[in-house]
Amino acid sequence: MNIAVVGLSHKTATVEVREKLSIPEPQVETAIAQLLNYPHVEEVAILSTCNRLEIYITASETELGIREVVQFLSEHSKLPMTALRPHLFMLLHEDAVMHLMRVAGGLDSLVLGEGQILAQVKNSYKLGQQYDGVKTILNRLFKHSISAGKRVRSETSIGTGAVSISSAAVELAHIKAEDLSMCRVAILGAGKMSKLLVQHLVAKGVAEISIVNRSMARATELAQQFPGQPIKTHLLADMMSVIAESDMVFTSTSATEPILDRAKLEMVLEPNRRLMLFDISVPRNVHVDVNELTFVQAFNVDDLKAVVAQNQESRRKMAQEAEGLLEQESEAFDIWWRSLETVSTISCLRSKIETIREQELEKALSRLGSEFGDKHQEIIEALTRGIVNKILHDPMVQLRAQQDVEARRKCMQTLQMLFNLDVEEQFS
Repeated sequence: MNIAVVGLSHKTATVEVREKLSIPEPQVETAIAQLLNYPHVEEVAILSTCNRLEIYITASETELGIREVVQFLSEHSKLPMTALRPHLFMLLHEDAVMHLMRVAGGLDSLVLGEGQILAQVKNSYKLGQQYDGVKTILNRLFKHSISAGKRVRSETSIGTGAVSISSAAVELAHIKAEDLSMCRVAILGAGKMSKLLVQHLVAKGVAEISIVNRSMARATELAQQFPGQPIKTHLLADMMSVIAESDMVFTSTSATEPILDRAKLEMVLEPNRRLMLFDISVPRNVHVDVNELTFVQAFNVDDLKAVVAQNQESRRKMAQEAEGLLEQESEAFDIWWRSLETVSTISCLRSKIETIREQELEKALSRLGSEFGDKHQEIIEALTRGIVNKILHDPMVQLRAQQDVEARRKCMQTLQMLFNLDVEEQFS
């Protein structure tokens, strides 16, 4: 059994490609079920964000398991293999383990040290468990990686003052508009990204913010988190009229198809009306054809790279410190992984000794006769179990603790020979 990750990110693919591969949360259950149907995929977890899609698996045959994942991605995205492969990365065991830890620690993000990715890794783990994709190995990997991500943030300064996708979008808007205090802003969506948008826009002193959402209750709840601020709330039905009165629009919804395009904007915008659109959703909320309108400027997540680059250099040293911590965490996981080799030997030894215990106990009880009460039988049962557990405890602990691979294998071979264990027959 081996661990592998197949995926693509902002480093390997443009937003046009990433949105074709995106797996929204409502589709995760079906995607996990499809992947588990492949003959060589044993476990699955899916991490899908605006900047990455990564599929973590354990596979009985690594190469075949990876091929099956790539086949799934091709069918899901409707991209032929030849068009898809140049954008994919594939990492095996130690590299896959270290990659997930770096992702959880915010070291592989577009925005170095961003905090939101850790919550996204946690959600990926939760969904993997919920839909039976995550079992023993991925369970340990994700728990360890989440712990490593928390350690990076608590023991280094990588997360201090880190910009997010939302803050980078607001910073880009500030660069383009120069004076946000004169701008009327519309935000489409009322989720976590939208909350961060409001937070940063308020800090910039924006004149007016309109939150447009399918649920008025959720839009109102978001607005109430910023008391005293010039925030209005609207239903999605009012979207175009709100946009017509805005100077800039930020989109952050879970829609899988564009909700704004050239035709819709032409219907509501006055001639020569200037409008800036900042789309931080993947799949994109804004159709590429809006760029055909002379007075409309549209930006997406890939346009944030220049803004983010200004923030990155000052964080390089912190990132190096974080990498050192993750190396330690990766080694700790590898020790656990290698200890799995001992499971079959330990189980076989325990099974053999337990069989002997039961047989000898049965002989002893038969000699004691029927007058021997149930309570006494329970005491003897507990006594013999306790003796077996205490005898086995130290050998099992020492076997698992062996970090040297060759030394551990010699110990297992010695146990198998001394106790005449047929491990392959029992666990085949």
